[in-house]
Amino acid sequence: MISATGWFSTCKEMLRDPVFDGFVIYLLVILVVGFLTYRFTRSIGDFLLAGRRLGPWLTAFSERASGESAWLLLGLPGVALAAGMADFWVVIGCLAGIAFSWLFIARPLRRETERLGALTLPHLFDRKFPTLPRHLLRVTATLIITFFFTYYIAAQFNGAGKVLNQSFGISQYWGMSIGAVIILFYTMMGGFIAVVWTDLVQGIIMIVALVLLPVVGIWELGGLGALSEGLTRLDPEAISIFGGAGGGLALLMAINGLSWGLGYMGQPHLLTRFMAIRQEGDLKKGFFIAMAWAIPAFVGAYVIGLIGWVILSGDTSVIGGDQEKILPWLARSLLHPALAGVLISGAIAAMMSTADSQLLVTTSAVAEDVYHQMIRPEADQRRLVGLTRLVTLLVGIFAFALAITTQDLVFKMVSYAWGGLGASFGPALLLALWWKRTSGWGVFAGLVSGTVMTISWPLLPVVGTALSARFAAFFIALGLVVVVSLLDGKSQHDTA
Repeated sequence: MISATGWFSTCKEMLRDPVFDGFVIYLLVILVVGFLTYRFTRSIGDFLLAGRRLGPWLTAFSERASGESAWLLLGLPGVALAAGMADFWVVIGCLAGIAFSWLFIARPLRRETERLGALTLPHLFDRKFPTLPRHLLRVTATLIITFFFTYYIAAQFNGAGKVLNQSFGISQYWGMSIGAVIILFYTMMGGFIAVVWTDLVQGIIMIVALVLLPVVGIWELGGLGALSEGLTRLDPEAISIFGGAGGGLALLMAINGLSWGLGYMGQPHLLTRFMAIRQEGDLKKGFFIAMAWAIPAFVGAYVIGLIGWVILSGDTSVIGGDQEKILPWLARSLLHPALAGVLISGAIAAMMSTADSQLLVTTSAVAEDVYHQMIRPEADQRRLVGLTRLVTLLVGIFAFALAITTQDLVFKMVSYAWGGLGASFGPALLLALWWKRTSGWGVFAGLVSGTVMTISWPLLPVVGTALSARFAAFFIALGLVVVVSLLDGKSQHDTA
């Protein structure tokens, strides 16, 4: 047990650390945003979609910051450190998925949700296919969101613990606690308005971290040629995008990496950004802003891992044997302490910007789609906003409990939740927006099969480990939406 004097001495030492000071300043900025946005949240529409009044810059930065979590700043560099260029397919797949989502999902989704008066994805399905049994799609979608997002939020808390542990020596438990408390506070205070404004700040910090650290790392090694030579020295296959594999194995490697891109069109916390933008015309500008952020961010994250591999010579014992701690370790090793504090804040920002969005979507699914639409339609706005804050707290506590009891890597947890949401919602939403023969039962089949296959696919012998569940579950769900819709014989769209 540490005495009060011991705690005081520890805190005093941390306050003398410029890295820690930079981190504290970042947290104070985020908390101030929570306070300032509190007074703008007066209705359930404000809390969930900011009254549909976001401009293209806010929308694009919020969509990118919330889309790329601890996975981008911890998980992806860790994969690069372990596999070299063999997993660069993940980067290609993600960039393609981001572009597809902005170009083919954003505009029709914005148009349909406004036409139908839908505030959430479950609400959209329910109103678009009204001939199904009452609330079937709403309840099914809500359960799926709650299940997968609990894992996703837990992964962000887990990532916060890793960063604070590696950067400041804070125990992983207390690191997770600090991250969870701050995220819960400002999300409960300001709702969607707080989330998007903090996302803007966090998105800027993240892109600075993901561009600056690779540049400094390459400079430290002596240039790109030195990086390539270092990788080749450690493993001759490290600079091959197939990792030395050929034939069917190389094809599987590419498919599994590219399959990450399929998930973007089925992530509710990203889709809400398209729903909240001020007008459809802003989406074109938002697309270019989002891609200008995403390309250097993904490439930079991957290069960080490669740099770490060369500098550590493949020996991760320096970072406790945990490959996902490479970014905070490199920041402290290569940069001035004050600048390292900013970049480490970028890693925390990545987790916060995703966890807050996921908390909000889970909250909206429970409070708006279940309580307001099914139990108390007459509930006033003050009661609904209060309930959403309570649900936010409860979901956060449950996710925190999961985070402190799991031993999985951030990359693995995010892969599971990302694949599940992408396979459940992606095919159903894509066809509902673009194929007029899509029926309500087809959407239901897609939601259920995407979830079931994500859970069961890894359990299958041989094929379950060779081909990713992200790919298999998505296309099985896509096929079932089509087949069931055709068997249903007619579209069950609303007639509005």
